[in-house]
Parts: sequence; C-alpha cells; structure tokens
Amino acid sequence: MSVETGPALKPPHHRSTLEIEKAVGRWTRRHMPGWLSEFVVFVLKLGWASLFGGLILAGLVLSKAMWSEALPLHRYDALAVYAVGLQILFLWFRLETFDEARVIVLFHLTGTAMEMFKVNAGSWAYPEAGYLKILSVPLFTGFMYASIGSFMARAIRLFEMRFEPYPPFWATVLLALAIYVNFFAHHFLPDIRLVLYAATVVLFFRTRVSFHIGDNDYWMPMVLAGALTSFFIWLAENVGTRTGTWIYPGQGLLDWVSLSKMGSWYLLVFVSFTTVTLVYRDTLVTPDKRRTPKDAAT
Repeated sequence: MSVETGPALKPPHHRSTLEIEKAVGRWTRRHMPGWLSEFVVFVLKLGWASLFGGLILAGLVLSKAMWSEALPLHRYDALAVYAVGLQILFLWFRLETFDEARVIVLFHLTGTAMEMFKVNAGSWAYPEAGYLKILSVPLFTGFMYASIGSFMARAIRLFEMRFEPYPPFWATVLLALAIYVNFFAHHFLPDIRLVLYAATVVLFFRTRVSFHIGDNDYWMPMVLAGALTSFFIWLAENVGTRTGTWIYPGQGLLDWVSLSKMGSWYLLVFVSFTTVTLVYRDTLVTPDKRRTPKDAAT
C-alpha cells in the first residue's frame, strides 16, 4: 500500500458523517500517535460502511440463540421481516440514498435468482421451515447479497474513493456478465473460473483504489482490495453456516466453509462492484479522463 497527501474531496451528501469523522479524528490525534489515530479512524469507517451487513449477521446469531419451535413465527420469516425493517430504516435515516437503493434491488434480484438455481442444484440448502420461501429459498437471502452492495456503496462515499485508471466500462460489464453466467453454466459446461480469475487481474491490474483518511490520501491495488473483501465475506459466511442458517453438503456446524468458496466470492465481488458503479460512475477515472497536475491544483 502506498500513501500520498492531497486535497480531500468533500461531497455534500455526507457532511454529517464527515463532521463525526472530524470529531473522532480530533479525539484520536489528542490521545494516540498519528499512525494509530488514522488506523482507528479507518477501522471505524470500515465498520460504519458494513453496518447493514453487520446487523444482518447479528440477526442470524441472535435469532439462532433465541428461537424455538414454540414461537408463532418461523425463524426464516422473522429474518425476512427484520431485513425489510432494516432497509426501511436505512432509507428513513438517509444511511443509503434512493439511487443506491435502486441498485441494491438488482442485488436482490440477481442474488435470489442464483440462490434458487444453486439450492435446487444441490449446492447448498436452507434446512429450516418458512412460509416466505420461493423454490426452497427464504426471501431474506436477497438481503445478504444486498448487504454486500450496501457495504460497497457506503464505503465509496465514506472513504471518498476513486478508481484510477479504470478499464473501459463495457469490458467490466462483459466480465461481470461472464462471471455471473458461469455460476450457472458450470453445472452443464466446463468451469472457466480460472480464466475469469485471470481476466480480473488483466483488466484491473493497473487500477488503484484511492481513499481518504484524515488529512491523507491512500491507495491500494484493486485486485488486492477484491481479495481482501472476499476474505471478509468468507468469514461472514462461516457465521451463516455455524448458525445453521444454510448448510453445504457434508459440512458440519463446526466445520469451516471450504476455502474454494472464497474464490467464488472473489469473482462475485467484481460482479457486485460493477453493479454499484451504475450509481458511482463519477468515481471511475478512465485514462482519457485522468486529471493533469494543473487540474488537480485548481
């Protein structure tokens, strides 16, 4: 990871968040060394960006701990109501914009479609009963995919991210479509995920994710950012299996999810990011739109 200093962009739609960040930054700088202060702010912003996903995971854990068959509502149905309530609250308190919400609907649709196919193909299963199911898939599962989109959208805003130099947008869309189709097609045709792994590296090898913390701008290779994101999603998936919310064939409740699933999530991260860029196109800096030193100074 490299670091460079530069002017911070201040998008008007999250001034309140920036004020909170400034207050936290001032407190940490008074009580901590500079590097530790920025690390603490980084962790707090990362946690705030993943708020929706964290609350979904909390719902899985708490519902598993407290639920019993004597309750009048199935656990899966309660999780669906809980997830809908969370989404409404996020919009009500402007933690997500309506533009982001429209894109996150795509996560629901594409995620639920893949869930219905994969569950009925025997890739994994939801063992508990529930009325709010379609083709054996509980409706709350779409919100788990939406939590990934919510994290990406919120992280882009909170960290004031820029992606530079970004590949041609049409190429990223084609790659995302190829990845998504392969998750279905590999049940009938040869699995081309190794080719897709290589394609993500070739396409995004030069792309940097720039993000802002305190008074400094940092950057990270986008391929590394995708790998780290897939690792944390894999950890979250282990929460799902250990609470028995879904199970893989032959996996016990205390068994870790196969590391091969991390590779699947790595590919899905690029599908998810391409979906989010439908809203955040202005964060993508293509070679023909890169700022010159004169532009940056104005």
